[in-house]
Amino acid sequence: QAQLVESGGGLVQAGGSLRLSCVASRTIFSTNAMAWYRQAPGKQRELVARITGNSGIIYADSVKGRFTISRDNAKNSVYLQMNSLKPEDTAVYYCNVDLFGVLSWGQGTQVTVSS
Repeated sequence: QAQLVESGGGLVQAGGSLRLSCVASRTIFSTNAMAWYRQAPGKQRELVARITGNSGIIYADSVKGRFTISRDNAKNSVYLQMNSLKPEDTAVYYCNVDLFGVLSWGQGTQVTVSS
């Protein structure tokens, strides 16, 4: 497993942008998938974006065209650039890494979008 630390959350007005970062405490290999999930109050945790070892990327339909996931393997990090934020994007955002079938999660970072 790896310890993951997210940062970059905060309060932003609708239409604004935030960039989330997640750094792992150990080496993340280029073949390990990394992802961002989010959980809004009263709702289940949902996948936001995922980037696989060969840089295959998937996005939730609700964020396509607005969010961009990227990774820096040299820094054991994954990022989420969030543009054109909407109030419905308000949630705790979690970083996730799949280390050969073992999932690691960060503690989450709060993103609040005001209307």
